[in-house]
Amino acid sequence: MSQLPDRLGLSPFRQRAPWIGGDLQTLRDTLRPQRFPPDRAEALPIPLADGDQLVALLDRPDDGAPIGLVLVLHGLGGSGDGPGPRRLAQALAAEGFAVLRLNLRGAGRGRPLARGTYCAICNDDLRPALARARQLAPDLPLFGAGISLGGTVLLNAGLGGMGLDGLVCVSSPLDLTVCADQFERRRNRLYQRWLMERLREQTLADPGGLLEAERQALVGPRRARTIRGFDAAITAPRWGFASVAAYYAAASPLGPLLEGQPLPPTLLLHAGDDPWVPVGPLRQLAARVSGQAATGAGSAPTVLITPQGGHNGFHAPGDGPACWADRLVVAWLKRLSRGEGGG
Repeated sequence: MSQLPDRLGLSPFRQRAPWIGGDLQTLRDTLRPQRFPPDRAEALPIPLADGDQLVALLDRPDDGAPIGLVLVLHGLGGSGDGPGPRRLAQALAAEGFAVLRLNLRGAGRGRPLARGTYCAICNDDLRPALARARQLAPDLPLFGAGISLGGTVLLNAGLGGMGLDGLVCVSSPLDLTVCADQFERRRNRLYQRWLMERLREQTLADPGGLLEAERQALVGPRRARTIRGFDAAITAPRWGFASVAAYYAAASPLGPLLEGQPLPPTLLLHAGDDPWVPVGPLRQLAARVSGQAATGAGSAPTVLITPQGGHNGFHAPGDGPACWADRLVVAWLKRLSRGEGGG
């Protein structure tokens, strides 16, 4: 699908100096934070079946009536107030979309209102959020856009037949075991430590409190020091999985995607030099998609793998507030909103 950017009116991705290489592309927003205008989004509570609430942030289009509504999901350790969701929402609103930036369970402004933490397959939490989005835009197309783990959450929702009209995922893990292995490489030690601090902070602030075993896994000499250890001690048991291996198997969408389970029109964007999420599983899916296209059998996700771009980086020459990936997402969703298909 290397021709996709051209069909959408974009040049192929090129790295922007000095952000050369996967690590600098990944770290650009941390090393040089973007300045955003005051956030005028409307905070909307979303009641959950267990009596808790999520908090979503509604951005209205800059001008006129919306052409569609996009549910935007953040990545691991992030929130709807993070730079990735805010930048993408700004780009979408400028092109006529309403945007609902969802804080998953325990994230961002919703931390005081919901017990527990989110996971990569949390369809019971997504259903009320999608129902609320449909209420906000009953006669418009409803799309999903996920950054990193947020894309995995949306893929699992899409595979669950939850009524999205289109879906785009940027730098999203398809195989959680492969991703955990990657973080445990020596070269990624600092990345993992940074993420673990964010996860500990979110979890220690849980209004429902912690079990003693959970507290020991978060603080003290026996604390979990890896993403896999955190998921084994916190995520898997909280979501009813017998082990971290069982959680990773159930929450990794690669298997269902390889089996050809139906999805709404879906774009999967990934960089070959992503230091966090290995591109291998997506290459495996791309090979199946290519074979399916050759035989003319069924529909499949659109896969775009760029040689560079890092993890949710994609900082290119000529970027304004939006990065190249943001512009690609906007152009692809605008095409879907016009009923032109996503291929």
